[in-house]
Amino acid sequence: MVWQILQISLSVAICAVLAALVPAVAAAYVLARFSFSGKSLVEALCYAPLVLPPVVTGYLLLVLFSRKGWLGRWLADFGILVPFTWTAAVLAAAVIAFPLLVRSVRLAVELVDPRLEEAAAGLGASPWRVFFGITLPLASPGVLTGTMLAFARCLGEFGATITFAGNIQGETRSIPLAIYTYLQQPDAEATVWFLVALSLAVSLAALWGSEVCNRRLRVRLGGAHVGA
Repeated sequence: MVWQILQISLSVAICAVLAALVPAVAAAYVLARFSFSGKSLVEALCYAPLVLPPVVTGYLLLVLFSRKGWLGRWLADFGILVPFTWTAAVLAAAVIAFPLLVRSVRLAVELVDPRLEEAAAGLGASPWRVFFGITLPLASPGVLTGTMLAFARCLGEFGATITFAGNIQGETRSIPLAIYTYLQQPDAEATVWFLVALSLAVSLAALWGSEVCNRRLRVRLGGAHVGA
C-alpha cells in the first residue's frame, strides 16, 4: 500500500513537471525579453497560483473542468472527464508548480547577456537557433533548478489536489493525502511517521540532486565560456 502511494506521488510529480516545463520556459522567455501591453496582467496570472491558497486554485480548476465548465463541457462531448481522476491530480500539481518554474527560468534568462543573442542574430542565426543554441544552454542551470523545485513542490501538493482530484485510493492518493487520511485513523501513527520520513527523503534527494547538477552545469558552461 505504501509503495503504491509513493508510485502515485512520483508519477504525478514527474508528469506534472513535464506538462508545465515547456509552457513555463516559453512564458519565462517572453516575460524576460519582451515588453508589451498587458505584461503586468500576464505576470499576475503566471504567478497567481504561487500566492493563492491551493484550495482556491483547486476549486477554480474544478469549476473550469466540471461538466458545466467552459473546458469541461467541451471535453465531455468527447467523453473526457477530468475531475477526480489521476489526470486531475497531474493538472493540479502542474498548475501549482508552474509559477516556480517561470520564476526560476525567467531569472536565468535575464542573466544571459542580450549582446550574445544580438551577435548571433547579426551573424544570420534564426530566432529559434539563437534561443536553442545560446539562450537556453546558458539559462539551463536556472531551468534545472526550477524543474527540481517544481518536482519537490508537486510531491508536497495537497490543497488543490484534494479539491480537484479527490482522495481516491490507488488513483489520486499521494503521500500528503495519505498522511492526512491516516491521521484520521486510530493506531496509524507508525504509518504516518513512515510516510513523513519517505516524503522528507524524496524531497531532500530532489533538492540535493538539483544543487549537484546545477553546480556541474555552471562549471561546464563557465569552462565553455572561457574557452570561447
